Amino acid sequence: MATAGTNLVFRQLFEKESSTYTYLLADKDSKEAVLIDPVVDTVERDAKLLSDLGLKLVYVMNTHCHADHITGTGKLKSVLPGCKSVISKASSAKADILVEDGHKIKFGKFTLEVRATPGHTNGCVTYVLLDGSIHMAFTGDALLIRGCGRTDFQEGSAATLFESVTGKIFSLPDDTLLFPAHDYKGQTVTTVAEEKQHNPRLTQTKEKFIDIMDNLGLAYPKQIDRALPANLKDGEQD
Repeated sequence: MATAGTNLVFRQLFEKESSTYTYLLADKDSKEAVLIDPVVDTVERDAKLLSDLGLKLVYVMNTHCHADHITGTGKLKSVLPGCKSVISKASSAKADILVEDGHKIKFGKFTLEVRATPGHTNGCVTYVLLDGSIHMAFTGDALLIRGCGRTDFQEGSAATLFESVTGKIFSLPDDTLLFPAHDYKGQTVTTVAEEKQHNPRLTQTKEKFIDIMDNLGLAYPKQIDRALPANLKDGEQD
């Protein structure tokens, strides 16, 4: 996928085991690129795509410290020396660059704004790109398509997540394209307007939302025991 009439290169990539989306964004002129939420199992695929497109990877970024897969940041830094890893300071995870709310990540002429959106974990951020006609946000697990991330582990808080989504994501322009870290039903993108109207959890009152999240009864994540320790160390595996 490319954004017509702009210099932004954009690809949405998928890892089927954890149903994770990885996003490639690049400036067509400078060739500088970023990857958001890479997965260790698909590093070779991502590196080949960057090579095919003649792009230089400058940042590998996580929206949070994932529990369902091992991040590809550490391996990508080995495969493509010179790129730097990025994660939020609040995540307590290791990375080359620790960001906080309001920080900017630049690649070529484009800028990603960091918006702190805790609640799924206390270190979740959303990366926002607003550039002329381009309105995009990469929401991680804070906001999914017609859903949201669970709040029952990793310092999760339903009350905090509700405030994050309504205050930091739903405040974006209605036509902003929202790209989540996961989808389990074959959907790829939504908008602020759609989620404000159709998200079955986040169209409720805050009190009702908290009640819903407190009673989901979800299973323990399959890969959490190996993923979390590695992701706290920038994807390094023992």
